[in-house]
Amino acid sequence: MNRSVTNAIRYVLDEWVPPAIRDSAWFMFPFFWLAYNGQNIRQVMNFKRLVYAFSEDEYREFYAGLNTISRNRATDLNEPSIRAMLQSIPSDTRTLLDVGCGRGYFLERVKEARADLSVMGCDVVDKVEGKLPLTLGRIEALPFPDQSFDVVTCSHTLEHIIDPSDAIRELKRVARRLLFIVVPCQRYYFYTLDEHVNFYPQKEILEAQIGLPAATCEKLNGDWFLKGDVQALHQQQLLPP
Repeated sequence: MNRSVTNAIRYVLDEWVPPAIRDSAWFMFPFFWLAYNGQNIRQVMNFKRLVYAFSEDEYREFYAGLNTISRNRATDLNEPSIRAMLQSIPSDTRTLLDVGCGRGYFLERVKEARADLSVMGCDVVDKVEGKLPLTLGRIEALPFPDQSFDVVTCSHTLEHIIDPSDAIRELKRVARRLLFIVVPCQRYYFYTLDEHVNFYPQKEILEAQIGLPAATCEKLNGDWFLKGDVQALHQQQLLPP
């Protein structure tokens, strides 16, 4: 089930079903049972309570053990978001890092479109398929020097991070020129089928968190795509007070 279909289902649930019904355990239980293949239903339904007490190892083990409809598909990205990112990569780009790369689907698309690029994936678990280079690491403490990559992409990851401020700081730190972010346009409910703890029903929330004044943000088939100029930020930081 691709991203556009699940976005459409989420839109109907979140916008058409009355909140008192939509966010009730009895109503959502069958959806969780289907989405998570009947496994660990109590834990995943209470994820938004439990995750705040997870250790780093427990957090990693939780995601490594997920067996869900969304986790088993090739990518969480919809096609318009993929095309927008590919088209936004400058012609003189040489290096690209995809943080939260999952199975590596977007990196494969990058290599198809731009065989000249040197690409790297980074994630907390190794689920990359094929021969794509992968570095294991947490987004809150990326294992790369400052300004290591011309372009850094991060798709469907920030919504899973308890405190995204450290993650955003790290994304901006390792990017030399551009930062691309994709997150779902989604309102908060306790029972969501996606392990999300951050929600972005309007683009201003995402823009404020990223903190890049010249960033652009647009909605593409139910997801926000933000493009930010990190190079300008680095230049400003080098200016004398």
